[in-house]
Amino acid sequence: MRAPHSGVPMNSYQAPPDLLKDRVILVTGAGQGIGQAAALSFAAHGATVILLGRNEQRLNATYDLIADAGHPEPVLFTLDLEQAGDRDFEQMADAIEGQLGRLDGILHNASRLDALAPLALETLEQWLGILRVNLVAPFALTRACLPLLKAAPDASVLMTSDTHGRKPTAYWGAFGVAKWALEALVKTWAQELEITPQVRINALVPGPVQSPQRRKTHPAELPHTLPRPEAIMPAYLYLMGPDSRGVSGQILDAQGVT
Repeated sequence: MRAPHSGVPMNSYQAPPDLLKDRVILVTGAGQGIGQAAALSFAAHGATVILLGRNEQRLNATYDLIADAGHPEPVLFTLDLEQAGDRDFEQMADAIEGQLGRLDGILHNASRLDALAPLALETLEQWLGILRVNLVAPFALTRACLPLLKAAPDASVLMTSDTHGRKPTAYWGAFGVAKWALEALVKTWAQELEITPQVRINALVPGPVQSPQRRKTHPAELPHTLPRPEAIMPAYLYLMGPDSRGVSGQILDAQGVT
């Protein structure tokens, strides 16, 4: 796999200010945490960002941060990924084409993680909901947007994995299984996209950062001991921008080396 600038760690990547100029990038889970930080970072580097989530108030807060900073005006879509079906995703793709005329990238960052528990205590309803948000929705949304991505000269799809998807761990249940399957999805889709090399797909493991999800799984941890989401944005910019052309089907560590 080609690394940025001859093996320099991905987390040390220095993106030019206009890295994503004129690009349109969809970010799911854009209302808080890593999703919000990524949306702000993409916009700061010239992208028109589509903010997607189910909490309109949080999305509006991200919208205001981007607009107040003078970056390209974002577009907001409210959608519950746990309930959405094919028609919802197809209508969104049609709306993106109608309003913006293009789509150059997707960051799948939305997630559902319930309290850690043994498998014996997880219900079918929990599994279906967690799998729909963490695995099914990234597949279905990407599939619906694939014609737009193929029409772009250089498109990137970035899935968000987790250390417990890389290494299945007790008590992470459906979430860990979903992330493990997500990595298989990335590798499978990357092979199928080899005939359209202008579209690449990868997964990124954020690692421990200050986030709502981290507070849920590690409540005794002192937040100030962890990096903020902004600290791992070089990896997101590298994988979303043109410098990562040729990198596809990889599972990468946002805080490590490529």
